[in-house]
Amino acid sequence: MAHGIEDVARVAGVSTATVSRALRGLPNVAPATRDHVREVASRLGYSASPSAASLASGRTRTIGVLSPWISHWFFANVIEGAERALRASDFDALLHTFELFRGGPRRRVDPVVLRRRVDGILVVGLPLAADEVADLSGLDVPIVFVGSGPPGQILVRLDDRLAARTATEHLIELGHRRIAHVTGDPGDVLPWSPAEERLVGWRSAMTEAGLPVPDELEVHGYFDVPGARETATRLLTQHPDITAVFAASDEMAMGVVLAAADLGLRVPQDVSVIGIDGHDLGDLIGLTTVAQDAAEQGVRAATMLLDLVAGGVVPQVTTFPTRLVIRRTTGAVPVR
Repeated sequence: MAHGIEDVARVAGVSTATVSRALRGLPNVAPATRDHVREVASRLGYSASPSAASLASGRTRTIGVLSPWISHWFFANVIEGAERALRASDFDALLHTFELFRGGPRRRVDPVVLRRRVDGILVVGLPLAADEVADLSGLDVPIVFVGSGPPGQILVRLDDRLAARTATEHLIELGHRRIAHVTGDPGDVLPWSPAEERLVGWRSAMTEAGLPVPDELEVHGYFDVPGARETATRLLTQHPDITAVFAASDEMAMGVVLAAADLGLRVPQDVSVIGIDGHDLGDLIGLTTVAQDAAEQGVRAATMLLDLVAGGVVPQVTTFPTRLVIRRTTGAVPVR
């Protein structure tokens, strides 16, 4: 016969309220009493149902995850890391995706679908308008941004400008002077977005080296392989004097490598290519990159969010390191 909370309270010699508080780890229960209640509950085979615990605590034990994609490398790895950390703490993830389409508006974030359903929110690389951020803040649950986020919000990120400078300076050190840049979507112009920050990093590295950055050296690759392949094909056809390309993501860098192959160009003998990320397939094609640990960013962000849910304090901004990984797609400037 299944035992209930009243049975645990009777055998332990305490009230049902004390049993509930002890088993949920709430304060105002003496450590000895907590241990005794847990021992009795284990002996009787009693465990509180998740729904009952949620009703009693006012918590859902669920975290909302907002992301534009789950198919792209960075987002998939962040979400996987976050879900792993949440699961270890017996929390669930409620995923909402907001696919970004070229040239078209995305679906707006509707806070109503999250109200009273989540204890906190992870925003993974989703460029939110100011009113959307305000709407989410109105839910009165903690929010952590991963990858990018507006000023004043809790953020887990990498130094995008530094990563872009590292990539560009590597090409400059190899002797390249006509270095093109493949950025994201033309509509992604928020000053704190990774695309904008990496664009600034590329421009500053070029300018400090005394190199020109005309408009024709900057094209949009939409943060995916097909988009970068299409635009890089036009770029390399129209400007054959380009000897190197810095792409703002590894997936776009892969698109550039494919475009070069389509045009009969050798990488790196004719054109060098570098990206940012540390994509799992980068090693397979020998892609030079500025690598980041996206999964660990997800773990850290989720852990911080759980700390906030519990009433803790976390840093405003957590910046992850990057490292230059030199492989086969970059080499010395070709002699033409």
